[in-house]
Amino acid sequence: MPPALDITDLRYRYRASDEWILRIDRLSLDAGERVLVTGESGRGKSTLLHLIAGVLDIPRDAALGSGTIRVAGADLHALRGAARDRFRGQHLGMVFQTFNLLHGFTAVENVMTALLFSNIPSREHESRALALLERLGVERPGALPDELSVGQQQRVAVARALACEPAIVLADEPTASLDPARASEAMDLLVSACAERNAALVCVSHDPAMAERFERRECLNALADASAARTGGEDA
Repeated sequence: MPPALDITDLRYRYRASDEWILRIDRLSLDAGERVLVTGESGRGKSTLLHLIAGVLDIPRDAALGSGTIRVAGADLHALRGAARDRFRGQHLGMVFQTFNLLHGFTAVENVMTALLFSNIPSREHESRALALLERLGVERPGALPDELSVGQQQRVAVARALACEPAIVLADEPTASLDPARASEAMDLLVSACAERNAALVCVSHDPAMAERFERRECLNALADASAARTGGEDA
């Protein structure tokens, strides 16, 4: 099987006059592997997730960026429009810092939205979403997000991320809005749910308590410094 994620020679910045926000020669994860990505504020942690998800494009102008990002063996950035949306829906799950639940939709409807771009027949969407919510301990699948506790909202967010059994789950500061007890519970849930489905997990966080949960940790500052050393400095 190809790696769940394979990044090669990635460079990215917003303007040619800026320093590189991201400079990664190689970052690869196999199925079921998990990594914690750390770095100072403004060093590109969220930008990296957005590039992996195809929300941001790798620039065609080499002065602004270059490189290859493969998810489950496919070059996501070679896809355009609806084809990229379908691929993202089938192979990528995301857990956001503020959950980003749709407030006009019930818990089960939020999970069902993640299935819209999948290959799963629509007649199975509700039963699949309900089963996943039950598995993750969501007690009121018919409730709106505002009617649920923060912990229950987190569980809905994890269920939505895993609904299509993605190759990789991206978690952007997933515990930032939670108190320490809920943060620990949320990470237990996320890690165990990914492991159960053999999904790779990329988590970015400032939380120092996260480190003990990840055998593999990558600092963007260190990746950039190593890359600069190999190229003899700034390679713009």
